[in-house]
This record gives sequence, structure tokens and C-alpha cells, in this order.
Amino acid sequence: MDRLYAPWRREYHTKKSSKCVFCDIAASFEFDDENQVFYRDDKCFFVMNRFPYNPGHFMIVPIRHVGEYEELSDDEVSHISILAKKGVKILKDFGADGINMGWNLGFDGGAGIPGHIHLHLVPRFKRDTNMMSTIFNTRVYSADFDKIFEEIKRISKKYLK
Repeated sequence: MDRLYAPWRREYHTKKSSKCVFCDIAASFEFDDENQVFYRDDKCFFVMNRFPYNPGHFMIVPIRHVGEYEELSDDEVSHISILAKKGVKILKDFGADGINMGWNLGFDGGAGIPGHIHLHLVPRFKRDTNMMSTIFNTRVYSADFDKIFEEIKRISKKYLK
């Protein structure tokens, strides 16, 4: 088995808090730039994925701590769906050729943070997999994620009021 060591992730996984990471972000609007939150309202927020599948990968997260999709209120589901539609527009303006959207429900469903549900929006680009991904099972990001955050934030102002 090949192993890829990423020691910088340890801080993320061992961070001690009285709440979950998304609840911490939800309660810390004064750190939105540091946390790479580019939109928030009274029901949810948009945050860049710290460990993205592709540059521009972000999530829509309800403010309320809820771990199961069926526990979301109808209002939350509708609101997130409307915002997801705007999120698609953001990613298309960012240059995505396609977009994957999805909920990873529960630990066994692939959720990295199973206690607080969130919707992923992942931009896909022509030829975003190549020899490195296919043969060497390694992703190469030729992007500055801080600059991507700033670009997504700028584009989002067009769609999110």
C-alpha cells in the first residue's frame, strides 16, 4: 500500500474545541477571511474546502448543528438548494467545465465531518486528471489556494447578496 504523509493535517484533526469545526466557523464571523468563508446568512455559509478535490471546491454548510439530511428542516433544504444553484453559477464563472455536487452522509458515506452535514460543490475541468493521477495516484495542484479563495469570493458577490 502506498502512503502519502501529510503531517500538516494533524492540527486540523486534533484541534480541540467544545464544538465541531463547522460550528466554530459558524460562530466566528470575524474570522471569515482566515477560515475562507465567502458568504453567510442566517441559515448557512459557504466555505472553501481545506482539502479540496480540485481548486475552487467549496461547501455549503447549515449554521445549525445537524448531522443527518433528514433532520434538516424543509426551509433549510430549500434554502441550501437555492444557494447551490447560485454556487453552480459561481463555479461556471470560475471556469469549471463541469461540477460535481454531493452530500457525504455519515462516516461510512465518506463524510470527513459526519456530525455536521454539508453540501460539496466541486468544479471539474477538462483534463483535470492526468498521468500523475492515473498512473501515480497523486494529485498535483498548480494553484495558489489563497488567490482562488479571493477569486471565488469576488465572483460570488455577483450572485450572493
